[in-house]
Order: sequence, then structure tokens, then C-alpha cells
Amino acid sequence: MPEILFSVDHSKSMRDQAVPGHNRWHPDVPTVAMVKPGAEFRMECRDWTDCQVGNNDTANDVRDIDLTIPHMLSGPIGVEGAEPGDLLVVDILDLGPVPQQTGDAAGQGWGYTGIFAKANGGGFLTDYFPDAYKAVWDFHGQQAVSRHLPGIRFTGITHPGLFGTAPSAEMLARWNTREQALIDTDPNRVPPLAVPPDATNALAGTATGDLARRIGEEGARTVPARENGGNHDIKNFTRGSRVFYPVHVQDAKLSGGDLHFSQGDGEITFCGAIEMGGFIDFHVDLIKGGMETYGISTNPVFIPGNVEPRYTEFLTFIGISVDHDTDTNYYLDATLAYRRACLNAVEYFKKFGYSGEQAYLLLGSSPIEGRISGIVDIPNACCSLYVPTAMFDFDVRPTAAGPMKADRGQCALATA
Repeated sequence: MPEILFSVDHSKSMRDQAVPGHNRWHPDVPTVAMVKPGAEFRMECRDWTDCQVGNNDTANDVRDIDLTIPHMLSGPIGVEGAEPGDLLVVDILDLGPVPQQTGDAAGQGWGYTGIFAKANGGGFLTDYFPDAYKAVWDFHGQQAVSRHLPGIRFTGITHPGLFGTAPSAEMLARWNTREQALIDTDPNRVPPLAVPPDATNALAGTATGDLARRIGEEGARTVPARENGGNHDIKNFTRGSRVFYPVHVQDAKLSGGDLHFSQGDGEITFCGAIEMGGFIDFHVDLIKGGMETYGISTNPVFIPGNVEPRYTEFLTFIGISVDHDTDTNYYLDATLAYRRACLNAVEYFKKFGYSGEQAYLLLGSSPIEGRISGIVDIPNACCSLYVPTAMFDFDVRPTAAGPMKADRGQCALATA
């Protein structure tokens, strides 16, 4: 097993670890360990919310998540010789849930998927599903099953939702300026257009005093993907993947977390993956001057791993850039087209006895394939959503006999 450079005791908050992690992007978060190019090492990770969600049958915990706390990141790990302009080469050697443990923390034999309430984060379909819901998944090797979505079993593509290098001070200032300008276009929007710096519950790693306070006040929130990598939520970013991260600060400062047991393309419920804590093993190297050499300047490039379930048959749903609720046409709007594909899938699975919320949770957590299938045929963009039929223990294909409707239980609900 590789050397553990960042360890986590899952009985404790990230704040109470022997070496705490961080939940803001900032160039001055102190490095916790240094490695040489060519090193292999392990980072242990806490659930992204610092384990605010439990293995239970209520969604009150999802509804009430304090979003000033995520994402809890492990690191940063410094790489000797890394300088701005280099590419940090990161290979994912292995990753998974917390090894050989069962317990109350996500990743200890179980994980969860949540639909966030519109008033607290929302999701891709939040106008259609504005309230909080949850499904808890039990892990059986590579497979996941849920008491909240009976009749479904699938193999997950385990991956990290979030990893990246530290931004430079100049880059951090640009992030904060442009995101605030976006917020200012509709400052009272629910959910908000972006999340500005907020020192509330900021965790600055091992920094203390004035430095910790400044990191909290200036640090960028970890919600979106940015030039440094960050919260990409790419489901094929799994074992065997190689990522080329732009380096913006001395030593690169690699951090991350938000491990997922499985996820559908888009992670559409916002907390749409099967969330967990666990471990991830890395190999790192450097390409000196690689940003200029390869023109990789604004975002990372990655080579997907070849570890994924062998699903060969799919039921595919189509969406176009037409708002069918108002019969309004939009010009090549791929976001709307993907939303309509998701809504079409939700309506279809309701015919088999699932609630709309259950279907929404399934699309966020299972290894569905989302694609932009047409983006040039004016005025309608076309997106497609491939759902593996083998996930179901009954036939979900259309037949002359009609859908096999049954009592499919219910997902966890929020109560007053």
C-alpha cells in the first residue's frame, strides 16, 4: 500500500483531525506534505459535507445541510520542483470507500444521493422538484442497492468528484471578480447564480490566526469546476485515469475529495452522485513548461480510465431545446435539451411505479450516459440520455403488454 500522506479518522470532523483539511481554494493554504516527481501516495478523504447526512429514512439532513461547510478537501500535497507554467501529471492508481469499515460515516459500507431543496442549493430539475429527498445505498463489492429504490442494482464507476491545484493570487482575484459580476445580474435569485467568498465555517488547513482569517475571507468556494480543476464530477475520472493539471503556484499544491461510488453524467440532483468518504491512491509527475508546450492553459486535460461496467443495452431518451411547458423554442440550448431528456426519462419511469423523485435520484446516481447529439441543426439542440436496462430486475423496454407497474416503495422524505 502506498504511504498515507493525508489520513482521516472517520469518527471525527475534518476540523478535529490531527492534520485538518480545508474547504476553500486559496494559494496560501499550507502544504501538509511534500513529494518528489514519480512518487506514489494515498490520501484519505472525508465525505464532502463533513458527514452531515446519515444512514436513515428522513431527508431532513439533506434539507438542512449547512452549505458553508463543503467541500471538505484533503491536502494540499506539494510536488518538489513544480512551478507555474508546468503540468502536474496525476495518475489515479486506486480508490474506493473506507476500507474494511462499517459505521455512521458515509463511505463506511454505504453512501447517499440527495435532491437538494431549491432554497438550499437546488439541482438541475429544481423547478420541478423543489423539496429535499434522499436515497441511501448499500455497497456490495462494486455494486450498489438501495432500500429507497427497490428493483435496481448497478455497478458503480468509483471516482473523485473534486481534485485540483491551488490558484495563484491573481487567478483567485479573477475568479471572485467575475463570479460576483454574475451574481450582480440577479442578486436575489434562488438558488443563487454563484457563491461568493464567505468566511463562515471556513477551514484553512493548518493555517492559524491572521492567515486563516484571510483565507476564509478571500478563499473561493469549491462548488464549481474552474481553471485549476476542482469540482468536475466526471464519472469516468476513475482508476487508470491520467490528469494533466495546470500549475499556478510553487509546488502545485494538489488537494481534493468528494469521492463518489457512482454517478450519472451531469450529477443532476446536485448531490446526485452516491457520496462517500474513502481513499485514493496517486502517482504524480511533472512536465516542465507543459502549459505552453501543449496549450493547456485554462483547464486540465485527462485520459479516462478503462474501468467501467460492461453495460451493452440502453434505453435512450431524447431532449431538444424546446420548453414543452410553455411551448417556447430556444436556439441551440444544450442545457435545456439535456433537461428535457432527463424529464422525459423521469416521466417514463413513473409509469413503472417509481415516484418522480425516485426516478430523479436514479438518474443522478447510476452510470447513465449523457451526450450532446446535435448542436448545429437550428434551432434545436438535441441531447440524449442512455439508461442501462440491466440495472433493473424487470423489463423496462416498451412492449405491447404495457409497463410492469408495481409498488416501488419511496425515497426518504423531509418532514416538518
